[in-house]
Amino acid sequence: MERRGIAIVNSDHKPTIMVTNDDGIDAPGLRSLVRVLVSTNRYTVQVCAPDSEKSAVSHSITWRHPISARPADFDGVTAYAVSGTPADCASLGVSQALFPSVPDLVISGINMGSNCGYHVVYSGTVAGAREAFFHGVPSVSISYDWVGGKSNVNDYTLAAEACLPIINAILAEIRNQTYPERCFLNIDLPTDIPNNKGYKLTKQGTSIFKMGWRRVTSEMQGGKMLSTMTMDTDSAVTIETDTSTPLEEDLLFRREVRGAHIADPDTDWQFLREGYITVTPIGALSNADMESLLYFKDWLPVVAEHESSSAL
Repeated sequence: MERRGIAIVNSDHKPTIMVTNDDGIDAPGLRSLVRVLVSTNRYTVQVCAPDSEKSAVSHSITWRHPISARPADFDGVTAYAVSGTPADCASLGVSQALFPSVPDLVISGINMGSNCGYHVVYSGTVAGAREAFFHGVPSVSISYDWVGGKSNVNDYTLAAEACLPIINAILAEIRNQTYPERCFLNIDLPTDIPNNKGYKLTKQGTSIFKMGWRRVTSEMQGGKMLSTMTMDTDSAVTIETDTSTPLEEDLLFRREVRGAHIADPDTDWQFLREGYITVTPIGALSNADMESLLYFKDWLPVVAEHESSSAL
């Protein structure tokens, strides 16, 4: 049986889950998620993830040159470290060019840092799930609200375990051909996972950190920029640079937060801060709100009429 060109989960076989992320294949979030999935003995797990840090690259893809896929060491898993973006990894992983079959589900994460509000646009983690969705494969992005000084790597295991009921439920719906095809899920887990308030269905809000730029004298200044656009100075810093070497006369700038978080009520960020595991269905379209559409419906004919009269 086929659904949007994808084989339905056969009840006699283990469903296949492909895992990707944007923090890189050696990131503790991805490693913890894979270990938890494998430990259940309920899935066939594959990994296709970036070979290095690719946070906040959004939905960028590699176009001008080939990408490499190098076998990676994972227990009980076929895994590849890819020299591309999260979207590249998701696309390659579901293409049957790397793995022999299309996975039943793609999971992108677990990200270091939440992905709520407008930050969903920046997120490479969400882009990995979105790219799978573009190819008709059910997908989920998972992020953990890491806070330096409070969080530790064991929290990723707790986060993965907390998501298992959702993962199992999704696979059951896929098997029954009842899973919705017009969205994917974005899941965020609160910092204090052991005391979470349960699952909360939410909608994407407009929360965002105001960003600015600071002049620096060295590429090494700063810390790890989380997908939430905050700096985590407790983590080891991996500097991603391009192939060019800055010249002495080059000016160097680094992003920094310059403003309060803007949170609208009854949306993903608010409920995450209240301690819920937020579950947010997301589509891929970027339609404006109705008020804006109505404004431009009246505005555009006036522009066209003015242009016609000016041409006379």
